Amino acid sequence: MAVEMGGGGGGTLSEKYQSSKKLLLRSRDGLERLERLEYSSTSASIDSPDLSFSVKKDISQIHSICAEMERLWRSVPAKSQRDLWKRKVEQVAEEAESLKQSLDKYFLRNQRRMMEAKEKAELLGRANGESAHVLRIFDEEAQAMQSVRNSSRLLEEASATGEAILFKYSEQRERLKGEKGLKSWGFENQSHQSSPVVKCSELYELRRRATMKGRRPDLKSRETDEDWSYLSRFGAETFRSEKNQPLADAN
Repeated sequence: MAVEMGGGGGGTLSEKYQSSKKLLLRSRDGLERLERLEYSSTSASIDSPDLSFSVKKDISQIHSICAEMERLWRSVPAKSQRDLWKRKVEQVAEEAESLKQSLDKYFLRNQRRMMEAKEKAELLGRANGESAHVLRIFDEEAQAMQSVRNSSRLLEEASATGEAILFKYSEQRERLKGEKGLKSWGFENQSHQSSPVVKCSELYELRRRATMKGRRPDLKSRETDEDWSYLSRFGAETFRSEKNQPLADAN
């Protein structure tokens, strides 16, 4: 038996009840879709904010209809009808409250996921920043090591070039001593003074011969260590000043 009593909002108790049942079905279906989207791919969950808002709106409307139906069923004359409508309205209200609690839990889970995603992004960004810093340190160390290797190679090349120049001077000096004498080089034997080139060539010849014999040359002089130091310094100076000049022609 349909109750035809209406309220100020329009519609009979039966019509409001049917409307509430339709809203319950739609809300339940929407909540199930939200829960499916919650565990599906992220691309499919793009529509979940609009869907959750729609479900929340339907549940709020059900609560409003239940309040109107409670006012209406209290106006039913027959006690049996009042008791019947009371149970129906209470059932609708309980279902609506259950849906509301499920929706609230969904919102809490969604909020927790968003917080976890934010924290994960922050940790990832911090880790990337630290990795970049470590890589920058390794790059600077690699550049420094490469610079040291380049400097060492340049020193070795300079030393080898200086020794080659001294060897050429020593060969020319030995040859000229037998052919024309030391005066052809422009040296003053009477004053026992020699140019740096002659002095270094003499020391280099002693060093070369001693190295071939596997020992250090014994000059039997207190100036031996000073001469060796002089030879080391002169090698680099000769390389800078003489490498672009041709050697003197023995002829």
